[in-house]
Amino acid sequence: MSNRDPAAEQLQNFKSSATKTDTLVTGYGAPFATGSASLTAGPQGPILLQDSDFIDEITHFDRERIPERVVHAKGAGAFGYFECTHDITKYTKACVFSKIGQRTDLAVRFSTVGGESGSADTVRDPRGFAVKFYTPDGIWDLVGNNTPIFFVRDPILFPSFIHTQKRNPVTHLKDADMFWDFITLRPETTHQVMFLFSDRGIPDGYRHMNGYGSHTFKMVNANGEAFWCKFHFKPVQKVKNLPVDKAAEIASSDPDYSIRDLYNAIAKGDFPTWTLYIQIMTLEQAKTSKYNPFDLTKVWPHSDCPLIEVGKMVLNKNPTNYFADVEQLAFAPNHMIPGIEPSPDKMLQGRLFSYSDTHRHRLGPNHLQLPVNCPYRVSVTNHQRDGPQAYHNQEGAPNYFPNSFGGPQPSPKGKIVPFNVEGVVDRYESGDENNFEQPKQFWKNVLREDERARLVENIVAGLKDAVDFIQERAVKNFSLVDAEFGERLRNGLNIAKKNKANL
Repeated sequence: MSNRDPAAEQLQNFKSSATKTDTLVTGYGAPFATGSASLTAGPQGPILLQDSDFIDEITHFDRERIPERVVHAKGAGAFGYFECTHDITKYTKACVFSKIGQRTDLAVRFSTVGGESGSADTVRDPRGFAVKFYTPDGIWDLVGNNTPIFFVRDPILFPSFIHTQKRNPVTHLKDADMFWDFITLRPETTHQVMFLFSDRGIPDGYRHMNGYGSHTFKMVNANGEAFWCKFHFKPVQKVKNLPVDKAAEIASSDPDYSIRDLYNAIAKGDFPTWTLYIQIMTLEQAKTSKYNPFDLTKVWPHSDCPLIEVGKMVLNKNPTNYFADVEQLAFAPNHMIPGIEPSPDKMLQGRLFSYSDTHRHRLGPNHLQLPVNCPYRVSVTNHQRDGPQAYHNQEGAPNYFPNSFGGPQPSPKGKIVPFNVEGVVDRYESGDENNFEQPKQFWKNVLREDERARLVENIVAGLKDAVDFIQERAVKNFSLVDAEFGERLRNGLNIAKKNKANL
């Protein structure tokens, strides 16, 4: 591809000029054994705090942008309520679901993922879907996307993946080689890439898209019985997506299309509403599942775990100040309430640490005292003091525990359900764990023929600017989903090359 300009050729030029292969090392210079697996207790076990290589990787990543969010930089926010409409107390004791008719105030932030704060709303990109419930038991943040899956299943790969979505650090331009090189080297991305380049890849505003907690969570009922769970939000106003040409037109004429659409709908009283569903899998079912139920690159088939209706989310109030209500709105998956607990999902385990860490960097150690983030239905009494913006410093109460002078005491209400962890501690590579079975079902059984054609067109449009050997690797990977899929991509890329040569 000698007709590419120097910016597009940056990585190729680097590869040509490299005289040796450097050793991967940590920030403090020690050799890094692998860049693609976290240290876990067993193949599906939780990540260990002793994994300083992962901590070094993720903490550096969390601090790469000041003050803009590293990802999900551009977004829209609104306020409203959740109303429980169906009884699920046999699965969870969470106060949000305590009785039919129970209402809980909430805040929501929708966002694009890869673009900067000034980027267009109608780009092909996943959309963030984050919900903050202000409950009597504290804040519950359900932080997901508009897709039920993600690109990678191990969080140590997350910084690298996001780097490929951002700008080339040399040219400061988006780089097709970076994106497609990573995608084709990590075949577990195939499922999400097919979602992204299908018709679902460009939602028609934030009101017309699904939302997912994405991860597997643990629900615990009043008897201490535990269940694995996934969360699904489906818009009452129906899913709508933009065709490529219309999205491009809007990107140039109204780059803030989605923000404007959400604000105007609420201002006019056309309140966006979603129905919340859950999927439930028992602990015993999980043990015999043919797929890893904690793998974020996989869905739970509805035939195995049907949707159970729970309630509705209604957005009926716009922000009064974007900076105070949306830019400073901070979500963290580790903010859970009694009845909702983590699972061994490796990506969730990584996010439990990373999100709060990045908020401490971006907003400060007292970001939970900001009005939009504070658990205002709870009197916050603990032993944390001082730091920037500490305007609720708990007066004269002791700042240590235990003490002889009063202050807050631990509560059994916050106790989690005990669980066993066993396994040989190692870095378990997961790149080849059944990456193509669910994408094959998506291609053959979910997409119609016209949708398959557009999926091929959209992938070709993005892939044609990548270097030849990356294109070939991509075709090979997609051929493992379906031979016809790969052949149609190859034909489309050949036509694109001929068209480019004739310019």
